Amino acid sequence: MADRSFLDWPFFEDRHRDLAGALDDWAGRELGAVDHADTDAACPDLVARLGAGGWLTHSGGEAIDLRTLCLIRETLARHDGLADFAFAMQGLGMGAVSLFGTPEQRRWLDRTRAGAAISAFALTEPGAGSDVAQTATTARREGEDWVLDGEKTYISNGGIADVYVILARSGEAPGARGLSAFLMPADTPGLSIAERIEVIAPHPLARLRLDGVSLPAGALIGEAGAGFKVVMAVLDLFRATVGAAALGFARRALDEALARVHRPRPGGGRLIDHQIVEGHLADMALEIDAAALLIYRAAWTRDVLRPARITREAAMAKLYATEAAQRVIDTAVQLHGGDGVRHGETVERLYREIRALRIYEGASDVQRIIIARAVAGGFQGGER
Repeated sequence: MADRSFLDWPFFEDRHRDLAGALDDWAGRELGAVDHADTDAACPDLVARLGAGGWLTHSGGEAIDLRTLCLIRETLARHDGLADFAFAMQGLGMGAVSLFGTPEQRRWLDRTRAGAAISAFALTEPGAGSDVAQTATTARREGEDWVLDGEKTYISNGGIADVYVILARSGEAPGARGLSAFLMPADTPGLSIAERIEVIAPHPLARLRLDGVSLPAGALIGEAGAGFKVVMAVLDLFRATVGAAALGFARRALDEALARVHRPRPGGGRLIDHQIVEGHLADMALEIDAAALLIYRAAWTRDVLRPARITREAAMAKLYATEAAQRVIDTAVQLHGGDGVRHGETVERLYREIRALRIYEGASDVQRIIIARAVAGGFQGGER
């Protein structure tokens, strides 16, 4: 059983503690029945289960609670990485609509929150990864409509999504000021799946091609030229939840390591009897608590203090939690010896699952730049 003492921290209210316990019980009952052999089939199954369980009601809408999102992602990731992915994409895919959508666009939220439709967030391009301002996909006006051309790649839920949020260059100004966000149903003519992408921890991923995709004026999310603002608001909200997922992976790794080191050895004794092993466990516990403090500080700040942005706090949470989880999981693999790299072992799966979190929604080095600029921007000292 993972440590739950952190739920007593002052960041949380009783409703958060109740939700975490209920979800932990639900996940223990439901997630073991999902077949992961075919991710294209497993993800819709997971989305339907999460919808039926009522958990997707927290994934979007007018009153998103970031502490709740983080607790759900942490708990699901501890149980099943693909379940966390399925939940996260329902929130991230519809994040722009939750924050900026029109009443007509928000009808999609009824479906995604019920588990009846799958959503996707299409930002990354072959030449524009973490640097959203380099987006090359174009959107031009033709009468009242918008026509989109370009490519998106490494798009989560690509190929199985029912609806996509697409970022494109609409040209109102250079760089980041000339981008717009659009809501695009998956059956829109001109949208095609150019390639399915396989990665080390299987998830539905694809490269999308947009060839003369025509969208009505009502597909524009927010204002024309405000796409960068839309995207940054969504990432501000969901970056901390990436850290929460990493935290869930790390907690599971520590649980697996504790079970392993307490196991009697054939020659007598246990690994836990060695002081160096105790030191490894101490380091793992320290990394986990530090990550949790940063994650739930960011979430509490957003929910309670309600600042305009939590860019600095979210970047710190994502950077530290994902990097720390990589270290924790690596240590768990080491403590398992040869079994740690054996296919099918829990810690081997965690080792593959954690790596992508240090890249998506802003790679670790990008988070360092964000944090440094926030710190430097607040510096009031003079020359020395």
